[in-house]
Amino acid sequence: VQLQASGGGLVRDGNSLTLSCAASEGTLNVGWFRQAPGKEREFVASINWNGAVTYYSDSVRGRFTIARDNAKNTVYLEMSSLKTEDTAVYYCASDKSYRLPRTYATAYDSWGQGTLVTVSS
Repeated sequence: VQLQASGGGLVRDGNSLTLSCAASEGTLNVGWFRQAPGKEREFVASINWNGAVTYYSDSVRGRFTIARDNAKNTVYLEMSSLKTEDTAVYYCASDKSYRLPRTYATAYDSWGQGTLVTVSS
């Protein structure tokens, strides 16, 4: 499966932004990860194949929402109350399992190219 992440941009802190992850075919678990300059890639959120199970990192819980539209083969990451520390390249990834979605990068088989989110103060 090929993934295309989009929707990144420059926003002021406190504002909102929605990222999209479009897949070339149906996906099972999908995760969003991010990597800030000079830092390691970190988990942001994940969702299972039917949207019934979602996980969030502590740093984004309550501000970000992951959702999916399987009819469009697309997973969204709705980001609100953005902070400067949310600045990073955001990646989406998918795996081929019906197990609960994982929160670590090595669990995922396919990755999108990343979309840059910059939050200014």
